[in-house]
Amino acid sequence: MRWFIGLLLLLLLALQYRLWTGDGSLAEVQALRDEINAQKVELQQLRARNQVLEAEVLDLHEGLDALEERARSELGMIKRGELFLQVIEEPAKDASQKSASSAAGEGP
Repeated sequence: MRWFIGLLLLLLLALQYRLWTGDGSLAEVQALRDEINAQKVELQQLRARNQVLEAEVLDLHEGLDALEERARSELGMIKRGELFLQVIEEPAKDASQKSASSAAGEGP
């Protein structure tokens, strides 16, 4: 009878070892669940991005306003008869040096 109880305990330990460390263990299952959740989040982000791109494509196919706006912003195009003005700003670094030199009494 003792050897039977010992055999049952040994079998229980073997099954517990497999549950915690073998294929399909609890740690592996949790890691797979975490990976699935991460992929679901990424999928939602990609679906939202696809919706934005699809709306943009439809807008470009249907309306000339979006096409004109894109030509102006990305390609720098203008209509006939329009005047193009380009404003070039000084870097902030140069402006701070000029203000420091004028405060010290130096000329421009």
